[in-house]
Amino acid sequence: MIRIPLATLTLALAVGGCAGANPPSTQTPPPARVEASPQPASFVAWRESFRPKAMAAGISPAVFDAAFAGVGVNADVVRLDGKQAEFTKPIWEYLDSAASPARIETGQAQRAALKPKLDAIEARYGVDSQVLLAVWGMESNFGKNRGTIPVIESLATLAYDGRRKSFAEEQLIGALRILQSGDVDPAHMTGSWAGAMGHTQFIPTSYLSYAVDFGGDGHRDVWSDDPTDALASTANYLARSGWTHGQPWGMEVRVPAGFNYGSADASNMRPTADWTARGVTRLDGGRLPEHGPMAIIAPAGARGPAFAVYHNFAVIKKYNNATSYAMGVGHLGDRIMGAGPFQGAWPRGDRELSRSEKIELQEKLMARGYATGEADGVIGPDTTTAIRAFQKSVGMVPDGYASAELLQRLR
Repeated sequence: MIRIPLATLTLALAVGGCAGANPPSTQTPPPARVEASPQPASFVAWRESFRPKAMAAGISPAVFDAAFAGVGVNADVVRLDGKQAEFTKPIWEYLDSAASPARIETGQAQRAALKPKLDAIEARYGVDSQVLLAVWGMESNFGKNRGTIPVIESLATLAYDGRRKSFAEEQLIGALRILQSGDVDPAHMTGSWAGAMGHTQFIPTSYLSYAVDFGGDGHRDVWSDDPTDALASTANYLARSGWTHGQPWGMEVRVPAGFNYGSADASNMRPTADWTARGVTRLDGGRLPEHGPMAIIAPAGARGPAFAVYHNFAVIKKYNNATSYAMGVGHLGDRIMGAGPFQGAWPRGDRELSRSEKIELQEKLMARGYATGEADGVIGPDTTTAIRAFQKSVGMVPDGYASAELLQRLR
């Protein structure tokens, strides 16, 4: 999903009748809506207070009224927005799922089936087709999970009763602009509970900025069974984010004994020759290839594999600002093209800290004078820096890895 950032995603996008646009013929009509229950007076009041904001943003009254016909509070959206997972997968399980055998097989089949279109998209935008396939696979399992919730309803619910109301209102106005443009009608404008749409899960503002009509039918159609416009739109997004054609996202590497894990950070981009001088090699011991500046990351700490990451890794993170997501996209794309699995051993005996344990870790670091930012259970750059400083102070390898052993030391 294109996120700002979620993801970020990386947390991580005309009413058809009014604008004269018909639903794309490749779409299957959605099931008929059940007659909406009477809505709370507070939701009606919110809708009426939001209406002039939409008018001020250039949305016509007819478009607004048609978009909101039958729209109310969606209980599933409220539940999902309020649900924060206590437990998450460790990165090795995430990557196992990202590049599962079934997903690799499907990606290879789609590469063969869509080759002329993928070649044309790659030629126009300069974005390697395997990364488009990988984003598609990660975001919607190659179109199987595009989302079925009406986008206006999901975003209206989040704007009325969500954790990020101003963001939801911004996306809702974006969604209304999409309807007003005539690219889709309200019935076919469906997506995830968070309002992400189509094969590659664009949020409305990203759709407005990057969606393209590659098929030439007059509609920027990311919702239909045909993924062409969605894949081209994703290529446009990545191209405008700075994608370098032919450059890898990264590669697994070997680091020497005694390697300074304090230097292993995606922001620490250095010339290849610098890392070579520090003893970093290909897995087979060979010299590192030259693909421009690179950084070394060790997402599972000193006990897991290490990777060189290049400029395109940062570009993928603009789509979803999470290391695990960017690695998943890069690795799945490589596997679709025939590469093998990662070779290094992950610390599979370790368990992932729960969200409450991560909050405790951040609180204990702050209590010792290490700045982590907000104690929110998200291990971001500030928390990683704080972990490294604490690890160094107690004689641990300063790899920034939030482990159960680390938490125990803090206790």
